[in-house]
Amino acid sequence: MTDTAGEAADEAAGQAAGGTGPEAPSQQAAGRDGLIDAVRAGSLGVVVIWHWVFTVVVWQDDGPHASNPIGYTSGLWALTWLFQVMPLFFFCGGYAHIRTWESAKARGTRWWSFIASRVRRLAGPAVVAIVVVGAGAWAIHTWLDVDWALRAAILVLSPLWFLCVYLLIVTVVPAGAWLRERFGQNVLVVGVGLVVWVDLLRFHFDHEWIAWANMLLVWALVHQAGFDWPAWRGLARRSAWSLVWGGLIGLSALTNMGLYPRSMVGVPGERFSNMGPPTLCIVALAVFQVGVLLVNRERLERVIAGPRASRYVDHLQRSSMTLFLWHVPAYAVVYAAVWALGWHPSQEPDLQWWLARPFWLLVPGALCLAVGAIVRRTRGRPAADVTP
Repeated sequence: MTDTAGEAADEAAGQAAGGTGPEAPSQQAAGRDGLIDAVRAGSLGVVVIWHWVFTVVVWQDDGPHASNPIGYTSGLWALTWLFQVMPLFFFCGGYAHIRTWESAKARGTRWWSFIASRVRRLAGPAVVAIVVVGAGAWAIHTWLDVDWALRAAILVLSPLWFLCVYLLIVTVVPAGAWLRERFGQNVLVVGVGLVVWVDLLRFHFDHEWIAWANMLLVWALVHQAGFDWPAWRGLARRSAWSLVWGGLIGLSALTNMGLYPRSMVGVPGERFSNMGPPTLCIVALAVFQVGVLLVNRERLERVIAGPRASRYVDHLQRSSMTLFLWHVPAYAVVYAAVWALGWHPSQEPDLQWWLARPFWLLVPGALCLAVGAIVRRTRGRPAADVTP
């Protein structure tokens, strides 16, 4: 999920009024908030690494399925409270997008033009990935005469659910900005109430269909909270710790009441996932993670203020769209290659599976680096691939 260099320029201009604190020189010059940039790019990096390292491919009669080791290893669910970082990504994206919208509006851009430009810039690269993966699945089905090619393609493209939701959230930024101006923090309070009611109707009154409303409500709520990043970052450390403990206590209570799973990702054998569609637990997770971010804000800003760290963040930002769109196809290509060479990876997290984790981090990563180099050379402008 990312955008083009044109949007980056808009966003940099928009953030000029909001970025404070120690930042890398290049980011200060552009008027950006270095911590927001680093967390957004780093969140995508965590997602990619999680998919590479913690995916268990299980073959069934209808083809490949994706699983993970959390259901097999006691206590491993606790990692998801820190490494299911989608709440942080949406939160930081909220601040970036409100500054971009305010900058565009100041130049006279209409809301429909703003939305149209966001849709074009986000959807275009995704369409290319869909076409390439779809063509590959068709070729496999035609030449090898296998029935599971379509399922494999759907599995490879499954992370794009996030891009679809993200795209929807971006299109309501002007509406969210109006609500914020008109009703202030009441928007967040009402948003939490709506999420609670959706879960109540889903689990108590058995209206399962309404659960999908939270796919928009939860992420829009977290995104909206990010609009006020300057106020959040101005909180006293004691207040930031209140968010940490409040989110943690909320999460522990919700996940021990016999309804919500403890894991913040889908686990085989669980009745449902807290992520698909999201539940009230994800709101509590967002409170906890934002609190952790704020408690460590000054330390993180000192780290990213150095020129070397700044270069790493900048490179990760510029490569984020390519990395996100192609990290699962890269994994699939490596998996197919090792299978063809006679190595059949374990279908459960046994010792062999754990010992192979470095391979599944380094080799798909190297392939993604090669894809990124090709993309940059094709575009002829290295700044074209940046975080949205």
